[in-house]
Amino acid sequence: MTGVVSNTSPLTNLAAIGEMGLLERLFGRLHIAEAVRDELASGGQDWPGRAEVAGASWVGCHAVRNRSLVLALRQDLDPGESETIALGLEMDASLVLMDEREGRHRAQRMGLRTMGVVGVLLLAKRHGHLSAVRPSLDALRSRAGFWLGDAVYRQALIAANEGP
Repeated sequence: MTGVVSNTSPLTNLAAIGEMGLLERLFGRLHIAEAVRDELASGGQDWPGRAEVAGASWVGCHAVRNRSLVLALRQDLDPGESETIALGLEMDASLVLMDEREGRHRAQRMGLRTMGVVGVLLLAKRHGHLSAVRPSLDALRSRAGFWLGDAVYRQALIAANEGP
């Protein structure tokens, strides 16, 4: 798969559970917008994924050219989501990684295919990069503080053939 663009959340959450390397193994190269890079360094905090992204030769950071689209998207979305969608359109991305519901819906309405962190874990299992998703789902909840509803948790386990 080529032309994969990521928002901040998949990066920080996978890094928080020690699984950011899945992105390189699954997609080879990953693209992020400058706003995503900036969010990883926001507030002077060392967010999970910040150092990994800064040192990853397989992650390319890009300036978004269509600033008017970013401004229009900013009516409802944060800077990272807005620039991620705009970059996805500019690159004709095959996939946009994003967890936030409104951002995903907006990206889909604009013709982009989206996947969240749970989808990344399921894909990693299908490709043999994870033996089970349950430990990663549990780590998302406990270590990353990722909100994962019980229904989605059960659906992910069923999709991974790990039962309810």
